[in-house]
Amino acid sequence: MSFTQLPGSASSSPAATPFPKVTMPALAEMKRQGKPISALTAYDYATARLVDEAGIDLVLVGDSLAMVVLGHENTLAITVDEMLHHTRAVRRAVRRALVVADMPFGSYHGPVAESVANAVRFVKEAGAEAVKIEGPRASLVRALTDAEIPVVGHLGLTPQSVHRMGGYRVQARTADAVQQLKADAIAVAEAGAGAIVLEGVPREAAAAITAELAIPTIGIGAGPDCDGQILVFHDMVSLTFAPPAKFVRRYGDAGALIRSAVEHYREDVEHRAFPSDAESYHLPEQARQALEAKPDAVPGVRVLRKA
Repeated sequence: MSFTQLPGSASSSPAATPFPKVTMPALAEMKRQGKPISALTAYDYATARLVDEAGIDLVLVGDSLAMVVLGHENTLAITVDEMLHHTRAVRRAVRRALVVADMPFGSYHGPVAESVANAVRFVKEAGAEAVKIEGPRASLVRALTDAEIPVVGHLGLTPQSVHRMGGYRVQARTADAVQQLKADAIAVAEAGAGAIVLEGVPREAAAAITAELAIPTIGIGAGPDCDGQILVFHDMVSLTFAPPAKFVRRYGDAGALIRSAVEHYREDVEHRAFPSDAESYHLPEQARQALEAKPDAVPGVRVLRKA
Protein backbone atom coordinates (compact mmCIF):
# COMPACT_ATOMS: atom_id res chain seq x y z
CA MET A 1 0.00 0.00 0.00
CA SER A 2 1.23 3.46 -0.83
CA PHE A 3 1.58 5.93 2.03
CA THR A 4 0.01 8.62 -0.15
CA GLN A 5 -2.71 6.67 -1.99
CA LEU A 6 -5.02 5.34 0.68
CA PRO A 7 -8.19 3.42 -0.21
CA GLY A 8 -11.13 5.77 -0.54
CA SER A 9 -9.01 8.90 -0.99
CA ALA A 10 -10.01 11.28 -3.74
CA SER A 11 -6.79 10.65 -5.64
CA SER A 12 -7.36 6.88 -5.71
CA SER A 13 -10.95 6.96 -6.91
CA PRO A 14 -11.77 6.48 -10.59
CA ALA A 15 -11.98 9.83 -12.28
CA ALA A 16 -15.42 11.21 -13.02
CA THR A 17 -16.22 10.89 -16.71
CA PRO A 18 -18.20 13.33 -18.81
CA PHE A 19 -19.49 10.49 -20.96
CA PRO A 20 -22.89 8.89 -20.31
CA LYS A 21 -23.01 5.36 -18.87
CA VAL A 22 -23.06 2.64 -21.52
CA THR A 23 -25.98 0.23 -21.17
CA MET A 24 -27.26 -2.63 -23.28
CA PRO A 25 -29.92 -0.41 -24.90
CA ALA A 26 -27.16 2.13 -25.60
CA LEU A 27 -25.29 -0.52 -27.61
CA ALA A 28 -28.41 -1.14 -29.69
CA GLU A 29 -28.68 2.59 -30.32
CA MET A 30 -25.04 2.70 -31.41
CA LYS A 31 -25.81 0.03 -33.99
CA ARG A 32 -28.81 1.99 -35.26
CA GLN A 33 -26.64 5.10 -35.61
CA GLY A 34 -23.82 3.19 -37.27
CA LYS A 35 -21.39 4.07 -34.49
CA PRO A 36 -18.73 1.36 -33.99
CA ILE A 37 -18.59 -0.27 -30.55
CA SER A 38 -15.18 -0.62 -28.89
CA ALA A 39 -14.63 -3.47 -26.44
CA LEU A 40 -11.69 -4.92 -24.53
CA THR A 41 -11.14 -7.51 -21.84
CA ALA A 42 -9.95 -6.53 -18.36
CA TYR A 43 -9.32 -8.65 -15.30
CA ASP A 44 -8.23 -6.32 -12.49
CA TYR A 45 -8.81 -2.86 -11.05
CA ALA A 46 -5.82 -1.09 -12.61
CA THR A 47 -6.33 -2.43 -16.13
CA ALA A 48 -10.09 -1.88 -16.03
CA ARG A 49 -9.64 1.68 -14.86
CA LEU A 50 -7.25 2.48 -17.71
CA VAL A 51 -9.53 0.85 -20.25
CA ASP A 52 -12.60 2.66 -18.95
CA GLU A 53 -10.91 6.05 -18.77
CA ALA A 54 -9.75 5.59 -22.38
CA GLY A 55 -13.42 5.55 -23.42
CA ILE A 56 -13.91 1.88 -24.28
CA ASP A 57 -17.64 1.07 -24.52
CA LEU A 58 -17.71 -2.51 -23.23
CA VAL A 59 -15.38 -4.19 -20.74
CA LEU A 60 -15.49 -7.99 -20.74
CA VAL A 61 -14.19 -9.90 -17.75
CA GLY A 62 -13.34 -12.78 -20.01
CA ASP A 63 -12.66 -16.35 -19.03
CA SER A 64 -9.51 -15.81 -21.10
CA LEU A 65 -8.05 -14.73 -17.76
CA ALA A 66 -7.56 -18.44 -17.17
CA MET A 67 -4.83 -18.31 -19.80
CA VAL A 68 -3.38 -14.79 -19.76
CA VAL A 69 -3.56 -14.19 -15.99
CA LEU A 70 -3.56 -17.62 -14.35
CA GLY A 71 -1.42 -19.51 -16.86
CA HIS A 72 -3.78 -22.35 -17.83
CA GLU A 73 -3.51 -23.82 -21.32
CA ASN A 74 -7.17 -23.12 -22.09
CA THR A 75 -10.22 -21.45 -20.54
CA LEU A 76 -11.84 -24.57 -19.12
CA ALA A 77 -10.22 -24.60 -15.67
CA ILE A 78 -11.51 -21.24 -14.42
CA THR A 79 -14.18 -21.45 -11.72
CA VAL A 80 -17.24 -19.36 -10.90
CA ASP A 81 -15.62 -18.09 -7.71
CA GLU A 82 -12.47 -17.04 -9.56
CA MET A 83 -14.53 -15.22 -12.19
CA LEU A 84 -16.54 -13.50 -9.47
CA HIS A 85 -13.33 -12.38 -7.76
CA HIS A 86 -12.02 -10.71 -10.92
CA THR A 87 -15.39 -9.26 -11.90
CA ARG A 88 -15.64 -7.50 -8.54
CA ALA A 89 -12.22 -5.92 -9.06
CA VAL A 90 -13.15 -4.70 -12.53
CA ARG A 91 -16.50 -3.36 -11.42
CA ARG A 92 -14.87 -1.22 -8.74
CA ALA A 93 -12.86 0.55 -11.44
CA VAL A 94 -15.40 1.05 -14.20
CA ARG A 95 -17.67 4.07 -14.30
CA ARG A 96 -18.72 4.40 -17.95
CA ALA A 97 -18.33 1.13 -19.84
CA LEU A 98 -20.81 -1.74 -19.79
CA VAL A 99 -19.32 -4.49 -17.60
CA VAL A 100 -19.93 -7.98 -18.98
CA ALA A 101 -18.79 -11.15 -17.22
CA ASP A 102 -18.06 -14.45 -18.91
CA MET A 103 -19.85 -17.41 -17.38
CA PRO A 104 -17.17 -20.09 -17.15
CA PHE A 105 -17.32 -23.62 -18.52
CA GLY A 106 -19.71 -25.79 -16.52
CA SER A 107 -21.61 -22.92 -14.92
CA TYR A 108 -24.44 -22.93 -17.47
CA HIS A 109 -24.28 -26.40 -18.99
CA GLY A 110 -26.64 -28.09 -16.52
CA PRO A 111 -30.26 -27.46 -15.56
CA VAL A 112 -31.57 -24.06 -16.59
CA ALA A 113 -32.49 -23.13 -13.00
CA GLU A 114 -28.93 -23.81 -11.86
CA SER A 115 -27.53 -21.79 -14.75
CA VAL A 116 -29.77 -18.84 -13.92
CA ALA A 117 -28.74 -19.06 -10.27
CA ASN A 118 -25.08 -18.89 -11.28
CA ALA A 119 -25.77 -15.89 -13.52
CA VAL A 120 -27.58 -14.13 -10.67
CA ARG A 121 -24.38 -14.38 -8.62
CA PHE A 122 -22.49 -12.38 -11.24
CA VAL A 123 -25.04 -9.59 -11.11
CA LYS A 124 -25.80 -9.66 -7.37
CA GLU A 125 -22.38 -10.46 -5.90
CA ALA A 126 -19.98 -9.00 -8.47
CA GLY A 127 -21.89 -6.12 -10.03
CA ALA A 128 -21.85 -7.41 -13.61
CA GLU A 129 -24.28 -5.62 -15.89
CA ALA A 130 -24.57 -8.53 -18.30
CA VAL A 131 -23.27 -12.07 -18.67
CA LYS A 132 -21.83 -13.76 -21.74
CA ILE A 133 -22.51 -17.38 -22.65
CA GLU A 134 -21.12 -19.42 -25.51
CA GLY A 135 -23.06 -21.43 -28.06
CA PRO A 136 -26.55 -21.44 -29.59
CA ARG A 137 -28.43 -21.68 -26.27
CA ALA A 138 -31.62 -19.81 -27.10
CA SER A 139 -33.67 -21.37 -24.30
CA LEU A 140 -31.09 -20.34 -21.71
CA VAL A 141 -30.88 -16.82 -23.15
CA ARG A 142 -34.66 -16.56 -22.79
CA ALA A 143 -34.55 -17.79 -19.19
CA LEU A 144 -31.80 -15.32 -18.28
CA THR A 145 -33.65 -12.48 -19.95
CA ASP A 146 -36.81 -13.43 -18.07
CA ALA A 147 -34.73 -13.20 -14.89
CA GLU A 148 -33.79 -9.59 -15.80
CA ILE A 149 -30.20 -10.53 -16.64
CA PRO A 150 -28.88 -8.98 -19.88
CA VAL A 151 -27.11 -11.50 -22.10
CA VAL A 152 -24.33 -11.32 -24.65
CA GLY A 153 -24.18 -14.37 -26.90
CA HIS A 154 -21.01 -15.86 -28.36
CA LEU A 155 -20.99 -17.85 -31.60
CA GLY A 156 -18.44 -19.16 -34.08
CA LEU A 157 -15.17 -20.18 -32.52
CA THR A 158 -16.24 -20.76 -28.93
CA PRO A 159 -13.12 -21.41 -26.80
CA GLN A 160 -15.00 -23.49 -24.23
CA SER A 161 -15.68 -25.98 -27.08
CA VAL A 162 -11.98 -26.39 -27.84
CA HIS A 163 -12.05 -30.18 -27.39
CA ARG A 164 -15.11 -30.65 -29.60
CA MET A 165 -13.63 -28.39 -32.31
CA GLY A 166 -10.25 -30.11 -32.12
CA GLY A 167 -8.44 -26.84 -31.40
CA TYR A 168 -8.94 -23.16 -32.02
CA ARG A 169 -10.08 -23.35 -35.62
CA VAL A 170 -11.91 -20.90 -37.86
CA GLN A 171 -15.60 -21.86 -38.04
CA ALA A 172 -18.35 -21.56 -40.69
CA ARG A 173 -16.12 -22.20 -43.70
CA THR A 174 -18.86 -23.61 -45.95
CA ALA A 175 -22.11 -22.12 -47.23
CA ASP A 176 -24.15 -24.59 -45.17
CA ALA A 177 -22.16 -23.78 -42.03
CA VAL A 178 -22.70 -20.07 -42.59
CA GLN A 179 -26.43 -20.61 -42.92
CA GLN A 180 -26.45 -22.60 -39.66
CA LEU A 181 -24.44 -19.90 -37.91
CA LYS A 182 -26.87 -17.26 -39.14
CA ALA A 183 -29.84 -19.33 -37.93
CA ASP A 184 -28.20 -19.72 -34.52
CA ALA A 185 -27.54 -16.00 -34.30
CA ILE A 186 -31.14 -15.16 -35.18
CA ALA A 187 -32.42 -17.62 -32.58
CA VAL A 188 -30.17 -16.18 -29.86
CA ALA A 189 -31.20 -12.63 -30.77
CA GLU A 190 -34.91 -13.49 -30.81
CA ALA A 191 -34.51 -15.13 -27.40
CA GLY A 192 -33.47 -11.78 -25.96
CA ALA A 193 -29.69 -11.43 -26.26
CA GLY A 194 -28.58 -7.80 -26.36
CA ALA A 195 -25.47 -8.43 -28.45
CA ILE A 196 -23.53 -11.32 -29.97
CA VAL A 197 -19.77 -11.89 -30.12
CA LEU A 198 -18.72 -13.48 -33.42
CA GLU A 199 -15.31 -15.11 -33.10
CA GLY A 200 -13.11 -16.80 -35.66
CA VAL A 201 -15.44 -16.74 -38.65
CA PRO A 202 -14.90 -15.54 -42.24
CA ARG A 203 -15.52 -11.87 -42.84
CA GLU A 204 -18.31 -12.62 -45.30
CA ALA A 205 -20.21 -14.72 -42.77
CA ALA A 206 -19.91 -12.05 -40.07
CA ALA A 207 -21.04 -9.34 -42.50
CA ALA A 208 -24.12 -11.31 -43.51
CA ILE A 209 -25.11 -11.97 -39.89
CA THR A 210 -24.47 -8.37 -38.87
CA ALA A 211 -26.75 -7.13 -41.65
CA GLU A 212 -29.46 -9.60 -40.63
CA LEU A 213 -29.59 -8.83 -36.90
CA ALA A 214 -31.17 -5.87 -35.14
CA ILE A 215 -28.78 -6.31 -32.20
CA PRO A 216 -25.06 -5.49 -32.36
CA THR A 217 -22.41 -7.97 -33.35
CA ILE A 218 -18.96 -7.65 -31.82
CA GLY A 219 -16.20 -9.30 -33.76
CA ILE A 220 -12.93 -10.92 -32.82
CA GLY A 221 -11.26 -12.50 -35.79
CA ALA A 222 -14.44 -11.87 -37.78
CA GLY A 223 -13.47 -8.99 -40.04
CA PRO A 224 -14.29 -5.27 -40.04
CA ASP A 225 -17.99 -5.45 -40.89
CA CYS A 226 -19.25 -6.23 -37.38
CA ASP A 227 -20.86 -3.46 -35.32
CA GLY A 228 -17.95 -3.52 -32.90
CA GLN A 229 -14.61 -5.15 -32.16
CA ILE A 230 -13.06 -6.76 -29.11
CA LEU A 231 -9.54 -7.92 -28.31
CA VAL A 232 -7.93 -9.56 -25.31
CA PHE A 233 -6.08 -6.77 -23.49
CA HIS A 234 -2.95 -8.84 -23.01
CA ASP A 235 -2.82 -9.66 -26.73
CA MET A 236 -3.23 -6.00 -27.67
CA VAL A 237 -0.30 -4.82 -25.53
CA SER A 238 1.99 -7.84 -26.01
CA LEU A 239 1.70 -9.26 -22.51
CA THR A 240 1.33 -12.82 -23.75
CA PHE A 241 4.17 -15.26 -24.29
CA ALA A 242 3.07 -16.80 -27.59
CA PRO A 243 2.81 -15.63 -31.19
CA PRO A 244 -0.37 -13.60 -31.74
CA ALA A 245 -3.32 -14.88 -33.74
CA LYS A 246 -3.79 -13.50 -37.26
CA PHE A 247 -6.51 -11.08 -36.14
CA VAL A 248 -4.50 -9.54 -33.27
CA ARG A 249 -2.99 -6.10 -33.79
CA ARG A 250 -0.48 -5.13 -31.13
CA TYR A 251 -0.85 -1.48 -30.20
CA GLY A 252 2.00 -1.43 -27.72
CA ASP A 253 4.71 -3.57 -26.16
CA ALA A 254 3.97 -3.52 -22.45
CA GLY A 255 5.96 -6.70 -22.02
CA ALA A 256 9.18 -5.04 -23.18
CA LEU A 257 8.44 -1.91 -21.13
CA ILE A 258 7.82 -3.88 -17.92
CA ARG A 259 10.82 -6.16 -18.45
CA SER A 260 13.11 -3.17 -19.00
CA ALA A 261 11.77 -1.40 -15.91
CA VAL A 262 12.25 -4.50 -13.73
CA GLU A 263 15.79 -5.05 -15.00
CA HIS A 264 16.65 -1.38 -14.34
CA TYR A 265 15.23 -1.66 -10.81
CA ARG A 266 17.22 -4.82 -10.11
CA GLU A 267 20.43 -3.16 -11.32
CA ASP A 268 19.82 -0.10 -9.13
CA VAL A 269 19.24 -2.29 -6.08
CA GLU A 270 22.37 -4.34 -6.75
CA HIS A 271 24.47 -1.17 -7.14
CA ARG A 272 22.82 0.52 -4.14
CA ALA A 273 21.56 3.27 -6.44
CA PHE A 274 18.05 2.80 -5.09
CA PRO A 275 16.75 4.19 -2.84
CA SER A 276 18.60 7.49 -2.80
CA ASP A 277 18.81 9.83 0.16
CA ALA A 278 16.06 11.94 -1.43
CA GLU A 279 13.83 8.86 -1.52
CA SER A 280 14.40 8.15 2.18
CA TYR A 281 12.57 9.45 5.25
CA HIS A 282 14.55 11.49 7.82
CA LEU A 283 14.21 12.29 11.48
CA PRO A 284 13.27 15.84 12.41
CA GLU A 285 16.39 17.89 13.15
CA GLN A 286 15.85 17.89 16.93
CA ALA A 287 15.41 14.14 17.07
CA ARG A 288 18.43 13.59 14.83
CA GLN A 289 20.63 15.74 17.05
CA ALA A 290 19.44 13.92 20.15
CA LEU A 291 20.22 10.57 18.52
CA GLU A 292 23.66 11.76 17.43
CA ALA A 293 24.37 12.88 20.99
CA LYS A 294 23.57 9.39 22.31
CA PRO A 295 24.34 6.98 19.46
CA ASP A 296 24.42 3.99 21.81
CA ALA A 297 20.90 4.63 23.11
CA VAL A 298 19.45 2.49 20.35
CA PRO A 299 21.39 -0.79 19.96
CA GLY A 300 22.29 -1.62 16.38
CA VAL A 301 21.52 1.86 15.04
CA ARG A 302 24.28 3.58 13.13
CA VAL A 303 23.80 7.33 12.87
CA LEU A 304 24.77 8.89 9.59
CA ARG A 305 26.28 12.29 10.36
CA LYS A 306 25.94 14.87 7.68
CA ALA A 307 29.04 16.83 6.65
